[in-house]
Amino acid sequence: MSRDYAKSAETPFLELLARGASADAYEQPVLLARAEGGPADRIDALERAKDLALRVRSELEGRRRREAELSALFETAHDLAGLRDLDAVLRAIVQRARSLLGTDVAYLSLNDPERGDTYMRVTEGSVAARFQQLRLGMGEGLGGLVAQTARPYVTDDYFKDARFQHTGTIDAGVRDEGLVAILGVPLMLGHHVIGVLFAADRRARVFEREQTALLGSFAALASAAIDTANLLAETRSALAGLERANEIIRDRSGVIERASDVHDRLAELVLRGGGVHDVAAAVSQVLDDTVEFTEAAAAPEHALEASRADGHVVRHKDDWIAAVAAGDELFGALVLRGHPGLDPVDQLTLERAAMVTSLLLLARRSAAEAEQRVRGELLDDLLDARDRDPRLLDDRARRLHADLSAAHVVLVARLDTTAADADQEAVARRRLWAAASHLAATRHGLAAARDGGTVLLLPLEDGDEATDLARRTARHLGRAVHEAVTVGASAPVRDLAARPDTVAAAHTEAGRCLDALRLLGRCGDGAAAEDFGFLGLLLAGDQNVPGFVERTIGQVVAYDERRGTELVRTLDAYFSCGMSPARTKEALHVHVNTVAQRLERVGRLLGDDWQSPERALEIQLALRLHRLSAPTRH
Repeated sequence: MSRDYAKSAETPFLELLARGASADAYEQPVLLARAEGGPADRIDALERAKDLALRVRSELEGRRRREAELSALFETAHDLAGLRDLDAVLRAIVQRARSLLGTDVAYLSLNDPERGDTYMRVTEGSVAARFQQLRLGMGEGLGGLVAQTARPYVTDDYFKDARFQHTGTIDAGVRDEGLVAILGVPLMLGHHVIGVLFAADRRARVFEREQTALLGSFAALASAAIDTANLLAETRSALAGLERANEIIRDRSGVIERASDVHDRLAELVLRGGGVHDVAAAVSQVLDDTVEFTEAAAAPEHALEASRADGHVVRHKDDWIAAVAAGDELFGALVLRGHPGLDPVDQLTLERAAMVTSLLLLARRSAAEAEQRVRGELLDDLLDARDRDPRLLDDRARRLHADLSAAHVVLVARLDTTAADADQEAVARRRLWAAASHLAATRHGLAAARDGGTVLLLPLEDGDEATDLARRTARHLGRAVHEAVTVGASAPVRDLAARPDTVAAAHTEAGRCLDALRLLGRCGDGAAAEDFGFLGLLLAGDQNVPGFVERTIGQVVAYDERRGTELVRTLDAYFSCGMSPARTKEALHVHVNTVAQRLERVGRLLGDDWQSPERALEIQLALRLHRLSAPTRH
């Protein structure tokens, strides 16, 4: 039955995707199912289908924004396909690697078999002449370690890293350049290392796995450029001594021209906003057969690993498998179906299409991360900067599809579980940040990591209230990270570009509301400042709320719990009715003698002076806090 619900749940959202409906419209199928009292399984299936459809919609909307980053990657592939000047291609690869990884310096070294050492071939961002002219003995420095192991290596602090052999010449050059963090990946031709591609910063930095994979892809392009240049050199030398020179030239030219044509078509397709499956369709047209992109789990394991290992297509029965990978990360495969024979030119076409596909997937990931950073920077500016130009803020917001003139709510979200160590806590915070960033992107809002938690700025829809938004956000983020997330919300604010100080004030208010929730023991819940009134001011800070309640009315609460009586409820009604037993008995629907007996019991528990003005105020406040601390139903 749940499978049937899942299938039927997808239909309305596919229709919404087909007609390009607004994000608001995706709530309607769920709301309609709830209104009709549908089964819980169907509502859950609709929720999952809605989340998936919104992610698809967000991806479609983000294609245009990612064209600029995809351009750099596919310009490199295009340069390689139409290779004329090896130095120009290598310079372009190093420049684009430096730009996409955001490092201070990038450089490429090649092995010199004749002299038995390694030399700098291309540098970008370097300012030290000695560094640019370095020649290194085999096995020396970080590059020597990469060359020996044929694996990427990274150091956060070069001079403190003892894993590789330091020499005076290398250390002097690195010191002149001021480098600290260095990432190196091998340039491979077959199983042989021919050089190393580096990215380096003049400050301590941790290179992420995705960045290592991206630099590995550029290294693969550089190796292919060198390989292609070697092929051209071999072809030119053959012209002088071989009778079949013309035939060799035609064959080689045919391979290169066809590869160039394929890469031109793929680059144009992707820059127009195509996707992975569009690339597969374009290659299908070139090869006049069916090519599909397949996830790694669905591809033949042995053939996939063999293709990944040597970088070439592998035959599996009547199919051909080309692994789509970047460095150590395996994304899937391009599979040519039902084609037992494949000439070398078509094999090369399929291999390079797999390379372009891996670059596309890496670029999409980089673009998504870049958009998250841009949203966070805009919210940071709204929170911290009082003198920003409102027009510039509005323009930046519009590019992110956010409207700063509309009513918004500032929300502060924090995890309420304690990690076993600092690394686990950092991972949990990154999960919360990723989930909040995705929510902000789908809701046309903003998100930023701050003070160990996450701050969101979300638009308030018509008929919605800050409290409801806070509770929904707490539930949504909690489900996303599989941990309790507490969310405090501000009152609605407007005209944020013209009045950025209101964002900072709302952030303070939301933080105070979050503190109140945690002090009241309502972890994993969401609430707005309006839910607490003046108590929100009293609860900000480190006050011991449970201790105050215990000291003030703890004996009455304990008596009710032991005896099953209603002294707390009677006290609450007594104060609400102006301390009038007659009105209290009406509110409780009991006899006035019952009220008197209960109040007499309260007097014995709390002392004879419990109705004095000072004690009465403390008791009323404790009753209010006790009620707020009770679990909410929503």
